[in-house]
Amino acid sequence: MLVCGCGRWMHTEGLDECLEGGDGKAWLVRSECRACRLLVGLEATPDEALALVDRLTWSDDARHVLERMPPYVAPLVRAEVEAYARVKGQRAVTMLLLGQARQGGAVAWASEAEQRLDNVPAPVRAMARMELERTAIERGEAEVTVALMEEVKARYFGMGAQKRDE
Repeated sequence: MLVCGCGRWMHTEGLDECLEGGDGKAWLVRSECRACRLLVGLEATPDEALALVDRLTWSDDARHVLERMPPYVAPLVRAEVEAYARVKGQRAVTMLLLGQARQGGAVAWASEAEQRLDNVPAPVRAMARMELERTAIERGEAEVTVALMEEVKARYFGMGAQKRDE
């Protein structure tokens, strides 16, 4: 949380999650002092930016998606996503969180990855699915891809990297 020079709390007015910083992804948090009307924009990494958000705030991109939904659907989606965010303890509704809420917290699967999963022996398929989804969630990814499958395979079995080197 931020404190203004006048001694009052700064309130989050907006969040832009699409800035590309010099060393990776950066977000812009816009804050305002409601007493003296000072406006401040802070660029930070996603983790640092989330620490600056003082209330449940929709990112510009997520709000853009919500505003383009039919008027009879938008309030229902808003309520569903905000309830999901509160359950997850999140104060920022990002595109990733919006997608997770709409999928019931599940991770989406790329069609190629889903087809590859069918090649996994049946006795371990469910365990492989759970591990891949857990890894995707930990990394903040909304989808299990073939690349992620290769990384997990290489980590557990030491296989993926060896085939590429040969």
